[in-house]
Amino acid sequence: MDKTELRIREKRIGPVLGRHPWVFSGAIAEIPDGMEPGEPVTLKSESGRYLASGYFNSYSQIAVRIWSHDEHERIDREFFVRRILNAMELRRLLVGDNTNAYRVINGESDLLPGLIVDRYDRWLTVQFHNRAIERWKDIIVESLIEALAPEGIYERSELASRRREGGTDSSGLLWGKVPEVVEIIESGLSFRVDMAGGQKTGFFLDQRDKRRALTKYAKGARVLNCFSYTGGFSVYALMGGAKHVTNVDSSAGALTLARENAELNGFAAEASEYITTDAKQYLWNLKPDMFDVIVLDPPAFIKDRRKKNEGIRGYRAINEAAIRALPTGGRLLTCSCSAHLTAQDFRHLLSESGGAAGRTLQIVESFGHGPDHPVLVPYTEGEYLKCLMVSVLE
Repeated sequence: MDKTELRIREKRIGPVLGRHPWVFSGAIAEIPDGMEPGEPVTLKSESGRYLASGYFNSYSQIAVRIWSHDEHERIDREFFVRRILNAMELRRLLVGDNTNAYRVINGESDLLPGLIVDRYDRWLTVQFHNRAIERWKDIIVESLIEALAPEGIYERSELASRRREGGTDSSGLLWGKVPEVVEIIESGLSFRVDMAGGQKTGFFLDQRDKRRALTKYAKGARVLNCFSYTGGFSVYALMGGAKHVTNVDSSAGALTLARENAELNGFAAEASEYITTDAKQYLWNLKPDMFDVIVLDPPAFIKDRRKKNEGIRGYRAINEAAIRALPTGGRLLTCSCSAHLTAQDFRHLLSESGGAAGRTLQIVESFGHGPDHPVLVPYTEGEYLKCLMVSVLE
């Protein structure tokens, strides 16, 4: 396939040489009229030196997404199969034999910008994050079949990023067959996943290491799992010996799966409670010392950088409520998946929450992306997940 050649301004060449996967429109000397999203491009310096290859994204801020620095690499089915197999090698090394659900392709950070692929046992979910990568959908699906031999592939491209660039939501079966509910194994535990209707691609795979960490603090504890979704943290808490777990979520359907997941792993029904309500309101009505451990894993409160201050107020409020309710010696596992909130911002707002609650906090453990969600070194935009395990000292 022929590639359109684009020249990068010399003063803006640094990020490309540093292997950042995005090229912004202001860095390009001239973008021809009539380019289509997904069109392959070659990037060169103004003097004509080869820099990278990628695809044209749009005429908006992110103009090009880079997927190769090899001048002679052909972008064909073999290219996609090779990228997928390379990504799988890393997952085989990191995930372990007692887990069959994990991220296979993490977009830019696996050199396939805009593409997300999650594996749930014998089935795959895919997300095409923009119209440009969607142009390559057919060959990507063919490559996934060849490289991974799944029984079915389901699309979950219901994304704000697509809508911002003029695309529309897209979901449904792409190939093979996918059960209504899939049963997976994670760290030896069983979970039922709604691949078609669940949040994101069905399960929060990026929290696996945080769920495992929670088991260390759960023994004999009364645990509150706020924004519990399908109870991932709750099942791990029970495995760690929690005395009782309370699940709070606004979705009755998610809590039904949470109950099923606890039962699936053989935990007694009386060990768990399921409350369908607004988690934020529930937190503010908590009485002191009801729980020894609280988990806060809310949806992204900052979906747009223009609403960052509003989102920070929301994070500050729920953390303050949780900190007020915990006893001295209590633990808080608090998370943010807002890409527009930095780790430093998150720590600062947590400090403000502790101050407002009149409590002294100590960070015991800190976490970012899971090992199956690797991030390119220069691609700081990919560091969306932040989690802290905090102790209340006084």
